[in-house]
Amino acid sequence: METQSRIRASWSIARVAMVGLVLMGSVIAGAAIMTALGLHVPGTRTIEAVTSLILAPFRTVEASFVPPPDSDRPGPTGQLIPSETPTRDAVPECTFECNSEAAKADETEIIAPPSQVLPPPPSAGRVKSATHIWQTWNNCGPATITMALTVVGRAETQKSAASFLKPNPNDKNVDPSEMVRYVRSLGVRTEWRVAGDLTTLKRLLAEGIPVVVEVGFEPTPGDWMGHYRLLVAYDDVAGRFMAFDSYLAPGINVAQPYAEFDGNWKAFNRTYLPIYLPEQADTVEQIAGRLEGVGQFVRAASLAQRELVSQPEDKFAWFNLGTSFIEIGRVPEAVQAFDQARRLKLPRRMLWYQFGPYEAYLAAGRITDVVSLASTIISETTELEESHYYLGRAYKASGQVDDARASFKKALDANPSNDAAKRELAALTR
Repeated sequence: METQSRIRASWSIARVAMVGLVLMGSVIAGAAIMTALGLHVPGTRTIEAVTSLILAPFRTVEASFVPPPDSDRPGPTGQLIPSETPTRDAVPECTFECNSEAAKADETEIIAPPSQVLPPPPSAGRVKSATHIWQTWNNCGPATITMALTVVGRAETQKSAASFLKPNPNDKNVDPSEMVRYVRSLGVRTEWRVAGDLTTLKRLLAEGIPVVVEVGFEPTPGDWMGHYRLLVAYDDVAGRFMAFDSYLAPGINVAQPYAEFDGNWKAFNRTYLPIYLPEQADTVEQIAGRLEGVGQFVRAASLAQRELVSQPEDKFAWFNLGTSFIEIGRVPEAVQAFDQARRLKLPRRMLWYQFGPYEAYLAAGRITDVVSLASTIISETTELEESHYYLGRAYKASGQVDDARASFKKALDANPSNDAAKRELAALTR
């Protein structure tokens, strides 16, 4: 009888232990999943510590992100040659408790796109009154923004837009910030937004608001470049966006499935510029959120992290993560992300259009990297104001004043309106 009681007691203890283990496992697994998704994990530091141990096999120390010195030599096409095979390095940990108090404050001021509050967009929508414009050579930016302006009743020409956006017609890049300045100079509203999503685009189009997007584009296979398009319609039944493309054909000439569009859009951190009149400002804010501070880059970094959990060798997600980290002041993580993106062989022209690696490496004191990258880009084409500008900053940081001055002058040759280069050059000639 006593033996039977002991057996029953032992089974009771075992059952309690098993239930406890199951509950603990559920908590830990839930915490791990939330952490992997970039979400805040409430609870004690014990749970966070255990979660960190679970995720540890997928993380590497910071040193593994830093390429050896000889990895920055240019290849035959200017593509940087990685010195080692990319590994499934984990995403730099980011709970977005940013180092900067200002960044924290800015984050709270952002109104996220209220997808949970607004009703779903209609199953189809179309912007009316847009006029297609063929681009002249090297002119997709001026042509696309001119098309967008026709929707709000403006009659500017591609030529007048180009004279503002790229005084040197050979300048290879029109930055979104330049587009914003041009549109606002006409009394029309826009802003450079990142971390866009398909639902937000649909809602804007359904309200008749045209949207300029920057995407990766291959006019011929393997010949990747950055490109602007004007979104003018969508259709959920067909599962696609329709766009005006200044390069391809007149009319609604590009019908692209949602997933294909998003894959190309990702290369530019899902940049979009809604073009609208002042009286439409409340509508745009309700749909896309109020744009202030670094909040949109916090969202962009979170999105990139989620993508990297399932696709750790996604070079564009790594690049977007670096871009977002540098904008929110997290230099070491930005450097890690850009190093990994470079290991995964970015398109040859990537740094024609986006300049986060220059900013990150300068901030981290990796001057040689900036000189190597900028020199490689310039060796392919000299009409890139940004590469000359960052090369000048690198030379200035290393005390090579004459070389810095020459680089800033070349930046101004490519674009006489480059105010940053003007300031740097003026500082060197005092």
